[in-house]
Amino acid sequence: MKSLHIPNLVINGRFLGRRATGVDRFAFETIRALDQMIELGDPLVAGLRTEIIVPEALADMTSPFKHVGLRASGKGGGLRWEQLALPKAASGRLLVNLCNSGPLLYGRQVTVLHDAAPARVPDSYSRSFVAWYRLMAPRIGRVSRRVLTVSEFSRRELSDAYRIPAGKIGVVPESGEHMLRVQQEQGAVEATLNGRPFVLAVGSLNRHKNFRLVAEAARLINDAQFDIVVVGGGDSRVYGAGQNALPEFVKHLGYVSDGELAALYQRAACFVYPSLYEGFGLPPVEALALGCPVIASRLPAVMEACGDAVLYTSPDDPAELARLLEQITGDAALRASLRERGRARTAELTWRATAVKLIEEISPWLM
Repeated sequence: MKSLHIPNLVINGRFLGRRATGVDRFAFETIRALDQMIELGDPLVAGLRTEIIVPEALADMTSPFKHVGLRASGKGGGLRWEQLALPKAASGRLLVNLCNSGPLLYGRQVTVLHDAAPARVPDSYSRSFVAWYRLMAPRIGRVSRRVLTVSEFSRRELSDAYRIPAGKIGVVPESGEHMLRVQQEQGAVEATLNGRPFVLAVGSLNRHKNFRLVAEAARLINDAQFDIVVVGGGDSRVYGAGQNALPEFVKHLGYVSDGELAALYQRAACFVYPSLYEGFGLPPVEALALGCPVIASRLPAVMEACGDAVLYTSPDDPAELARLLEQITGDAALRASLRERGRARTAELTWRATAVKLIEEISPWLM
């Protein structure tokens, strides 16, 4: 748990003690890429000594990284640990927070705020979470040496929603290449597939994920020549019952492992991403990395992330989505073209590039 050298960079490890989310994936993969740069002796990280600080409850955790150690400090966990114990453990050194929050009374920090979703789509969150974000984000914007985010769209959103000066916000993009390392579990999904082409979608309880659009589009398709495979938690408001029940060609698998999800990406005719609001759009980039064609909402952040590699639809028009679903499942040449564009786009998005950008952004405060 202890570093061999006194670190000049410490990382907020709160994310290691909870169930992984998209922002946690960003944190883990960015640190992993940073660790690899240290391993390879990259000049950009010459002299960098870094460690992750975690609560004492995680003292027995082994670092998943070769050159970035873990140090346990402070009792408790969660928000209270982050606000009280973490600043004391950082002890005046540069602290990097990669997952949307940091201590409000610590000045020597750089914080990644991924989006302004709590301000823009508050119905997707609890009132207490929205209230906390309304307090926390502007304060973090004031006390941090630098604020980072994952797209130019989110940079504008954070500036507008939380009055953080746009010039204080840097952009550090994400990548989907981690999906290439996942061991696919083909056998685990074979039993639910019947050999027909299928479209993959993720159902989410968060309202702004907008799975309702997929449900409404499915009801518009007569005699579909494909199945729709849905992974994730069920929502009675979406699936409905009786006259509103979804067609039989919609198959709900519930929660799946990363290996099963990777296998589904690989086999799907396309992936549908109907979100109403995003700060980047990591799932479609993950799908593209595995050669899965994508239909996504016509959102600024998603278009910034995916470019011309996907087909876009209005998040409010089920008829447009139904038309695109029938088009992409019936046109092998279109799918091949989208796969080629997807490979070209994802080749530009790497976690090493993310780590390099992070180091460039924080380097003025590493001395």
